[in-house]
Amino acid sequence: MNAATARPAPSAPLTGLRVLDLATLFAGPIAATMLGDFGAEVIKVEHPTRPDPSRGHGPSKDGVGLWWKLLGRNKRAITLDLSKPGGRTALLRLAATADVIVENFRPGTLERWDLGWDELSAVNPRLVLARVTGFGQFGPYAHRPGFGTLAEAMSGFAAMTGEPDAPPTLPPFGLADSIAGLATAYAVMTALAARERTGEGQVVDMAIIEPMLMVLGPQPLWFDQLGHVQPRTGNRSQNNAPRNTYRTADGTWVAVSTSAQSVAERVMCLVGRPELIDEPWFATGADRARHADVLDEAVGSWIARHTRAEVLAAFEEAQAAVAPVQDVRDVMTDPQYRALDTITTVDDPELGPLRMQNVLFRLSATPGAIRWAGRPHGADTEEVLTELGLTPADVKELREEGVV
Repeated sequence: MNAATARPAPSAPLTGLRVLDLATLFAGPIAATMLGDFGAEVIKVEHPTRPDPSRGHGPSKDGVGLWWKLLGRNKRAITLDLSKPGGRTALLRLAATADVIVENFRPGTLERWDLGWDELSAVNPRLVLARVTGFGQFGPYAHRPGFGTLAEAMSGFAAMTGEPDAPPTLPPFGLADSIAGLATAYAVMTALAARERTGEGQVVDMAIIEPMLMVLGPQPLWFDQLGHVQPRTGNRSQNNAPRNTYRTADGTWVAVSTSAQSVAERVMCLVGRPELIDEPWFATGADRARHADVLDEAVGSWIARHTRAEVLAAFEEAQAAVAPVQDVRDVMTDPQYRALDTITTVDDPELGPLRMQNVLFRLSATPGAIRWAGRPHGADTEEVLTELGLTPADVKELREEGVV
């Protein structure tokens, strides 16, 4: 599909919004992807010889990075060396036409290129500049290199994740980056809403260490008021039980949650241990958690005598909360995901039909859509620059100078 012809539907909620994605790897580009999924025109700006490293992350097919196909979807791909005068000039011309810029250079980098907020807002006072960094634009860590892994460690996530007698555990995927990407998209939309009232843009300062801390819940509040530090509890919770993963008779696994008291009671009846409901400690989730050994034995021994299909059917009939522990093979065939079209098919001129995650949510009147998967490096450079008024000769000169 040609990026020039696959325009968003007029009904897409962000149609008419132009976003420049100057960021690399994950948090910033994820935010731009979220905006593009709902109609924004996203222009991905990469260095001519050092493309976004996500193009080379993970497995590839026929030399084409697959992660990029997801992260780069709905983006037009151009190249500019922003450190060179010609690149700076072209970026300022683009900024004058844009609503949003997303960048994740270390603080001070854009300023060193004379592309800081003063210069950008001078050419476009309505611009929203989203600056996504590991630690934010100021403070003692601001100039350190920052990655999501560091946020997962610093926030307390790793310290509370894993078995009690095992080391702190990091997630095997970009959790902090993904959360920061979603938070950045929300921050950008908030700034755009403010612009509707004030007529002026502003700077979004997104530190990856902060959204990760926010999703961990009331940890700081508990410590502030009670001195409580949540320990590693594996799959168990300090707030309710039974809550764990359990092995079935056919060697698969299921997850059970009993956050609601009524569900906990149904589970005990289902597994043939209704007498536990009458125990004084069963009345609250925290007290049940202190007796997790008893409850895990009751639930685990019952589940171990049944196949996964039998367990799922019995729990559904009892209106108790259970889910299979699935890997990606199961996800691709799961009937609920299929019903929601969560994994959808996108036609790609390089690799043919691709299956990937669909847009993040469904809107009844103004839905989003995947118009194309990630484009080749610099595929739309000439087209975008000529739209700005540059002539073919101008573009040729920029190529000769190594700007594009």
